[in-house]
Amino acid sequence: MRIAQLAPLDLRVPPAAYGGTELVVSLLTEELIRRGHEVTLFASGDSVTAASLCSVCPHMLRGSGVHAHDTLIYRLLNALSPFEQAPNFDIIHNHAFPEGMAMANLVGTPVLATLHGGLSEPGRALLSAYKGYYNTISKSANSLLPNKEGFVGVIYNAIDCKSFPFSARGGDDLLFLSRISQEKGPHIAIEVAKRLGRRLIIAGNVDTVDGEYFEQMIMPEVDGDTVQYLGEANSAQKRELFANALCLLMPITWPEPFGLVMVEAMACGTPVISFSKGAAPEIVLHGETGFIVENVEQMVEAVGKVNRIDRSRCREHVEQNFDVPRMVDDYLRAYKWILEAEGCRKTIPDTLPKLAPSLTYPGRISDHEIPSGPMSKN
Repeated sequence: MRIAQLAPLDLRVPPAAYGGTELVVSLLTEELIRRGHEVTLFASGDSVTAASLCSVCPHMLRGSGVHAHDTLIYRLLNALSPFEQAPNFDIIHNHAFPEGMAMANLVGTPVLATLHGGLSEPGRALLSAYKGYYNTISKSANSLLPNKEGFVGVIYNAIDCKSFPFSARGGDDLLFLSRISQEKGPHIAIEVAKRLGRRLIIAGNVDTVDGEYFEQMIMPEVDGDTVQYLGEANSAQKRELFANALCLLMPITWPEPFGLVMVEAMACGTPVISFSKGAAPEIVLHGETGFIVENVEQMVEAVGKVNRIDRSRCREHVEQNFDVPRMVDDYLRAYKWILEAEGCRKTIPDTLPKLAPSLTYPGRISDHEIPSGPMSKN
């Protein structure tokens, strides 16, 4: 099958360090190629891929020094490219919001948009006007959207589990690894560490918009001993940090649509302690692979119980539910369903395995479900 993958331009594919969407696009693209599909990746020119790479700018936009107005032009040109070439593809898979969705109504080729982040009110208006197909990356993310035709289901993100080292013991330090911003809650992680008298390792990038928060709320607490800030961790560094941590703290204060770091930590055997926000209860098995808590007091208490968690169960959970083959199976099933719904002659051979089993946790969520019957579209 001929598939276009449209990625954002902020980071290269795959990202050298932080970058959830770009990582997912890379894993999906490379596995599709491995399975024999013809993939064209629309991304920054410094991307590394086995696909045919089509780019409108030589380097990723973050840190490039390109003026904000000009980055918008690059994003629009990037989104325009696959739609100009639409007849060459059986399906266009759009990961670039909002520019990709804004152009999707102009072509006859089927389009699947994966909504990787939250939506503002203007974003909801764009989704309402969008006539293509879309999926969310968690049940939680989907619950925040208006009911709309074109929804093909929830497809969870994934990682290359085998690339993460498993540690049966871990270490003694608490870990916070994410973008350094108020909604991610590193200031709360610091409070938890201080109450426990434990060392906290903080690693993550700081976007310009979060600079003031970082300087006022985080850096004054960094003493190089009890609270350490390592900067942004690259691929190898974050694997080492996950494997050597006692647990990962996720004191998120917003409805996180997914949270790849939780999956990455568990792949290394490291339990996750997260506030009950967004998709966290869908990802972490409470009492099995970590703890879902409501406040700082409960997070402090959970750290004291984290040694009860079987680290091998954390790894097993990721292998069963969040590894690349499962995600690609689900997307291929979605592509097949869309093409058949559109009456396209070219379909994927009906050789896909059954969907992954549902996750088991308090407030059970059903499995990744692609509609089984025809869907009317305006």
